[in-house]
Amino acid sequence: MTQPTIYEISANERVGVRLPAVDVPEASLPKDLLRDDLDLPEVSELQVIRHFTNLSQKNYAIDKGFYPLGSCTMKYNPRLNEDVARLPGFAHLHPLTDEEGAQGALALMYQLQGWLAEISGFDKVSLVPAAGAQGEFAGILMIRKYHEDRGDSKRTKILVPNSAHGTNPATVTMAGYQSVELPSDEHGDVDLDALRAACDDTVAGMMITVPNTLGLFEGHILDVIKAVHDCGGLMYMDGANMNALMGVVKPGELGFDVMHYNLHKTFSTPHGGGGPGSGAVGVNEKLAPYLPGPVVEIVEEPTEDEEAPLYGLRMPEKSIGQLKAFYGNFGMHNRAYTYIRIHGAEGIKDISRHAVLNANYIRAKLKDTYTIPYPRICGHEFVLEGHFEGVDDVHALDISKRLMDYNFHPPTNYFPLIVPEALLIEPTETEDKATLDSFIDAMKKIAQEAHDDPDLLKTAPHNLPVSRLDEVRAAKQLVLCCIEIPSWAEAGD
Repeated sequence: MTQPTIYEISANERVGVRLPAVDVPEASLPKDLLRDDLDLPEVSELQVIRHFTNLSQKNYAIDKGFYPLGSCTMKYNPRLNEDVARLPGFAHLHPLTDEEGAQGALALMYQLQGWLAEISGFDKVSLVPAAGAQGEFAGILMIRKYHEDRGDSKRTKILVPNSAHGTNPATVTMAGYQSVELPSDEHGDVDLDALRAACDDTVAGMMITVPNTLGLFEGHILDVIKAVHDCGGLMYMDGANMNALMGVVKPGELGFDVMHYNLHKTFSTPHGGGGPGSGAVGVNEKLAPYLPGPVVEIVEEPTEDEEAPLYGLRMPEKSIGQLKAFYGNFGMHNRAYTYIRIHGAEGIKDISRHAVLNANYIRAKLKDTYTIPYPRICGHEFVLEGHFEGVDDVHALDISKRLMDYNFHPPTNYFPLIVPEALLIEPTETEDKATLDSFIDAMKKIAQEAHDDPDLLKTAPHNLPVSRLDEVRAAKQLVLCCIEIPSWAEAGD
């Protein structure tokens, strides 16, 4: 049964909010700010609370169940992080507060910059970029400005493997470069012969995800880095998959020149509906002058009578500029700082160990039921093929829709593109063995159902408030408020 809209439960003269008496002289508003009527629902406070509480309970969230979305790293966000972000001294700090009045916030940011640099092996970090995509953009802009400063204007290409994140080619194009796609070899690594053939004096750099989007660590990553450096290019690492590497591998020590971090993927700051986000970017000494600013620096060392240095915001010498208003998404910095501090060095290493263990456990349990296109030890995620021999009309989407009936969020569908009917699965480190076993059991049952009753999958989901949608039409014809449900979104039982 479909829940009525808040307009449908509206009735004349119902009041949800009573405003206090005016305690200042009344004044007339300009006529262009007034309207004859305002079509707002008239509902009581209790009706509003019940309406939105019921709606929230229909949504799936990490607080309700397992979220195996590959590449997205939907790990649990500890409530302690939220408590710290809500401390009055942080939450109520105005972004225009002068440096003297914001020393506590600046100290936190300075420490976070240092910790992120230590974890990744880079020399400097900027917290300014507001999301991973903006961190990517910052990285390629720094590469561009580096070459321009050297008068090297003939470099017009960025190499991008076909196992990269989808934002990488878009970032390259936005930065004014040409994206050159590189194929993968039979092991899921970058094809070294194709890479070496593409490396010439027109290559500005290469963007690569480690582990790649197949969930595989590039077995010859040092050869890849050397090939690009030998032709004068710089190496950009997409740090979206750092959840597999923390405490084990430092990209800066491998030879990467720049990398962005997804604080929401690796350091437990929340995913937002288009925000908030944080795509901090780390660089080696070569690119440090070009970092987006401002960055936090110590501007005055403490005297014998002082306990702490004086912190300030400074623009790097040749900065690509400021990518976001103010100094980045400070609430995300609070959460990441708390997460790192609570876990410490050994705990950070354990996060990656457990994320990799969980992914390989699921992979090993499903390898005899589903096709694993690259049967190797994986990183924090792995990809399988969502179809079965002899059942031609069941696809990855059908498996995912049926999985919803078992109270699991679907994995990432049809990505990476180089795997047919791809299902990209990432359990993260925050799920326990019992949850993983339940997911594995559901996936095996669905595989059996695909052979015994394929229509059960093709018409799923069956147990949700809304049955299967025409997703293409739904995306193009949004229905944000309606009394009658469109034919393509008929309610389920």
